[in-house]
Amino acid sequence: MPRRTGPRLLLLIIAIALALRLYDLATSQPHNLPWTPLSLSDPISPFTVRKLGELRDDPRQCYALLTAVDVRYTALPPVNGPGTCGYSDGIRLANDVPGIAYNPPMAAACPIAAALFIWRHQVVEPAAYRHFGQPVVQIDTFGTYACRPIGNAEGRAMSEHATANAIDIAGFRLQDGRRIAIAADWGEQGPTGAFLRDVRDGACRVFATTLSPDYNAAHHDHLHFDQAQRGGWSFCR
Repeated sequence: MPRRTGPRLLLLIIAIALALRLYDLATSQPHNLPWTPLSLSDPISPFTVRKLGELRDDPRQCYALLTAVDVRYTALPPVNGPGTCGYSDGIRLANDVPGIAYNPPMAAACPIAAALFIWRHQVVEPAAYRHFGQPVVQIDTFGTYACRPIGNAEGRAMSEHATANAIDIAGFRLQDGRRIAIAADWGEQGPTGAFLRDVRDGACRVFATTLSPDYNAAHHDHLHFDQAQRGGWSFCR
């Protein structure tokens, strides 16, 4: 009785096609592979969030990634407690360099700074030119580190802010001096509102958690970003 070779041949063809696809990705788009090292200058990929989250376990690698893209920063002394609050990988970004400044100066866990670099360059800047024809020169924040539970509600789990693993974005300042605020402009139907939705949607590809005024009333005046790894799943609203 003749042997059936059709299914085996089909599987072999599929395996060869997959191997060729992986080879193409490895040579032309290495950032789109889960096992390649992260570079902050690489395009955002489906694995960017995971790779950024892994930096929490390797502060030296995080510092090296910032240095590789000429980010100036100062390592901060560790903060211990009370309780589970604190961090050992905090940095403060320099504000006296060309580009976007943070108000107040940005101090957070290193992976947040690394994610902000990608978000600024690959999301915020293109969106600003697309909608306004000019750059953003300042990002206003409500800060990063705060030893408190989620929503400041007693009995709830501790916030990612308690380990400096989060940042709240309040608004943006354009080169012409115009200020765009989450609280005042989120519902705007023109370019300002479109810009804010674009920077929120882009953040969802860089941060493990992105919360906006669409999430709940507690976020009516800011965008919350953090890098908490929750079983490999991201949350964006």
